[in-house]
Amino acid sequence: MTGAAEDPASPVDGHAPLAPTWACGTCGADWPCAAKRARLLAEFEVDPAMLSVYLASCLAAAARDLPPVSGVSLQDRFIGWLPRQPRHP
Repeated sequence: MTGAAEDPASPVDGHAPLAPTWACGTCGADWPCAAKRARLLAEFEVDPAMLSVYLASCLAAAARDLPPVSGVSLQDRFIGWLPRQPRHP
């Protein structure tokens, strides 16, 4: 498993990625699955910038593990779902 992936046996959160496929260890969906996305948004609610940093590190690790694929890009999969903050002029 790569450094950014969490321990899938963690009692706190079973929705951790399994390397090298980066599938959810609980539901089998592409990680981050819907359940993990909801948990991450709640966990990082006070610091959404840190969530972006965390997911970017996961993206980098997954890019090393996963072969190039067509369809949804890894960027969309890992950070494309994050809510956008309005830019201040």
